[in-house]
Amino acid sequence: MGRKSPYPAEFRNDAVALYRAAGGKRAYAVAADVGVTGETLRSWVPQADEQVGRGNCDEPVAEGRDEELARLRAENGRLRRAEKGMGTRAGDPAPGGPVFREGDEGMTLRWDFISDNRADFGVQRICRVLQVSRSGFYRWIAGAKAREVRQAADDALAAEIREIHTSTAWRASICGAVKRTTVPDRLAPPTADLVQRDFSAGQLDEKWCGDVTYVQVGGSWLYLACVLDICSRRVLGYSMATHMRAELVIDALKMAVAARGGHVDGVIFHADRGSQYTAAAFAQVCDGFGIHRSMGRVGSSYDNALAESFWQGLKREAMHQRLFSTMRQARLEIFQWLTYYNARRRHSALKYLSPVEFEQQHLRAAKLSIAA
Repeated sequence: MGRKSPYPAEFRNDAVALYRAAGGKRAYAVAADVGVTGETLRSWVPQADEQVGRGNCDEPVAEGRDEELARLRAENGRLRRAEKGMGTRAGDPAPGGPVFREGDEGMTLRWDFISDNRADFGVQRICRVLQVSRSGFYRWIAGAKAREVRQAADDALAAEIREIHTSTAWRASICGAVKRTTVPDRLAPPTADLVQRDFSAGQLDEKWCGDVTYVQVGGSWLYLACVLDICSRRVLGYSMATHMRAELVIDALKMAVAARGGHVDGVIFHADRGSQYTAAAFAQVCDGFGIHRSMGRVGSSYDNALAESFWQGLKREAMHQRLFSTMRQARLEIFQWLTYYNARRRHSALKYLSPVEFEQQHLRAAKLSIAA
């Protein structure tokens, strides 16, 4: 029996998905970002295939081109049915109706899709699949200037509305789809706040922090838990799932422990008072590794400000105005951003080094200090 990999299966599978998305030509660049050698990353590919063959993979395999085209055909059929009036259970007004201005019909979505994907699939092929004319697409391209003029008029109108809003001190109530990730357990035993909003640390593995956020994927939700080293800002562990049970944060914590070689005794782990972090199962895992739990107050985002800032960066840089259609797509793009964040994203708080570069420099300085 071979030696058990120190890398969790979730991490290996996501790394393989990222490697495949890069076309296999950037194996060493992808490997450098995820923190392994190219040979190691390539060795994970057959292992991932074997897991899928056994049905042991929690996530579906990334769809191929034929699968994607089949999905697009189905979506095209739905759009065509919607054009006749109201899409079944879709709640979409009929294109060309009074809700839309001329030129804003559902066809715009198809033209946008063709424009975004023509380099990969070609205009002729996508138009054939979507059953639209190439001449119509090129007419849409030619009308870009007219659309810009109309958008400018819309922007001017929006500016006038904002001015009226400000001058009349009117306040709007916006209701949107919001998922609550921090649900406190009122019966959980109290845990002290060992951080007290001091999100600084002089050494690696002195303080960690963690939190949970969510991403909308179609009509469902994907939840993401992360663990960060407060000293280096590095994402040590993460986990993604379609649930918010305690296993989500436990898996992220175990990945962080594995990233440090299992030697984390005495680390302070800070989080909010969500039920996942106050669960007995999570407390047992922390106790087993010698981790000291710390929690802020209920309803105070400032008590976990570093994690909140991290989520803002993720959503601003990887999710802004994005709508994920599949869990695989969401997982891949989130994991890609996490690897970029660790390996290449520079932080002013780290003297404009990336978290990985900062840790390498920190460890070199520690070794020189010992040698001296």
